[in-house]
Amino acid sequence: MLCTMKELLEQAARRNAAVGAFSAYTMEAVKGIVQAAEQTQTPAILQIAESRFPYAPFELMAPMMVNAAKKASVPVAVHLDHGQHLETVQRALELGFTSVMIDGSRLPLEDNIRLTLKAKELAAARGATLEAEIGRVGGDEGMGQVRDSCTRPEEALAFWRQTGVDALAVAIGNAHGNYRFAPELQFDILEKIRNTVGCPLVLHGGTGISFADFRRTIELGVRKINIATALLDAQREAARDCLKEGGSPSYFEVSERMTQAVAQTVARHIGVFNNREPLSAIE
Repeated sequence: MLCTMKELLEQAARRNAAVGAFSAYTMEAVKGIVQAAEQTQTPAILQIAESRFPYAPFELMAPMMVNAAKKASVPVAVHLDHGQHLETVQRALELGFTSVMIDGSRLPLEDNIRLTLKAKELAAARGATLEAEIGRVGGDEGMGQVRDSCTRPEEALAFWRQTGVDALAVAIGNAHGNYRFAPELQFDILEKIRNTVGCPLVLHGGTGISFADFRRTIELGVRKINIATALLDAQREAARDCLKEGGSPSYFEVSERMTQAVAQTVARHIGVFNNREPLSAIE
């Protein structure tokens, strides 16, 4: 049930929910993400960031992700996260991705707008969804530590008016990777952006944000939430625990434990993002 991300964002908006975008850099992650989506009967987004291609080669991962989405029993979009180059955006579209992100947040506003408009032409030609970023989400997204710079609502409005992107990632104190301290999200900035911009908002750096804060961002217009580090951590811990239990587990036993760890982590986040059950029933 391969679909576009735009479809999922529109559905989430109608339900006052957010769709989970889960990063996949291994076969176990792809399997676990789709398994959790099917078990919870909830649409999801499979995504991969360009900066991780040295570890998860795109030409190998992309076909696996697209085929997994096609065979899923629930709608699944396949998304390029943090695309840095137009050539990468084009290649993702050629490989069947239904959604792409061009990240020009490191550039001055006008240059970010120009780059985004070029990516928009590529996405539109394939009927794909386009995400962009304004402000800088801090942390480590595979290119070293990046200092965060909160999105200015007036710049977000100018950017959205000139690009008409389908989804806009914003910086409100969130960061990629594991947080050293509990993040203090700037909900006042998020509310101003929500009241200004006419497209769904995206929250990057989801790992480590409290479930209560997730719910609050959803109430303030966030419709896509990215989770990556939590899945990497879950796989590492599952493999370590399996090997520490004694005996001599086979590769396939370790692989299955990693898959199940991903599925459990994804299902838990989906429960939060669906915005229906009380958090006490999830935590």
